[in-house]
Amino acid sequence: MLLTLDDVSKSFGGLMAVRQLSLAVEQGEILGLIGPNGSGKTTAFNLISGFLKPDSGGIKLQGKDITRLSPPKICASGIARTFQMVKPFSHLTALQNVLVGRLYGCSPAKTQAEAREECYRILDFVGLAGKHQILARNLTLVDRKRLELARALAAKPKLLLLDELMAGLNPTETDAAMRLVRSIRDSGITVIMVEHIIKAVLGMCDRVVVISAGEKIAEGSAQEVVNNQKVIEAYLGKPRYA
Repeated sequence: MLLTLDDVSKSFGGLMAVRQLSLAVEQGEILGLIGPNGSGKTTAFNLISGFLKPDSGGIKLQGKDITRLSPPKICASGIARTFQMVKPFSHLTALQNVLVGRLYGCSPAKTQAEAREECYRILDFVGLAGKHQILARNLTLVDRKRLELARALAAKPKLLLLDELMAGLNPTETDAAMRLVRSIRDSGITVIMVEHIIKAVLGMCDRVVVISAGEKIAEGSAQEVVNNQKVIEAYLGKPRYA
């Protein structure tokens, strides 16, 4: 397994955000992590990426314990992420934003010239060809999401965490984002995605884990999960996707 969580729990005061969460992610798959708002999905991402430390349980990447590592060390180990609220360096160009990821990540580039060449390719790959010198604050929402993704890819991750990449996109943009995520997986990068757009979950995920109130309530294929009665009651509301 590429990543394993073993009985991971995290509380904030009296609120249990994640409760004894266990899951395993295989190399080369797209795993969906879904559930109601406030169910603990982003907290799980924060635990995996080191922004938070669990109260109990353990997290391993390729068998190595990363539970207590700092975010920079976890990134250097091969995990990168995006954020639901995109967080570019707004005063820097698109290229400069991605250079940050390439110079500080897993297997950093040896020279700035090498880094720049790779960053041009990454920006082209995500659909930002010709926008390398535009300041991040002047990009559209869609392009800022692409930039967020490009910066994560520049860190050369083995595992990419996507936090609601498709939120706010129209259907055409969503389809394009789905194709891009598949291309990322086909390039050899494993993906865990938090997503509320069920079309995207059904269309991309090899497996889906559902959490509610911090606990895992279902796991299986996308079709199995969206037709699971517990999931319908806790999240979907009715079996519209049978």
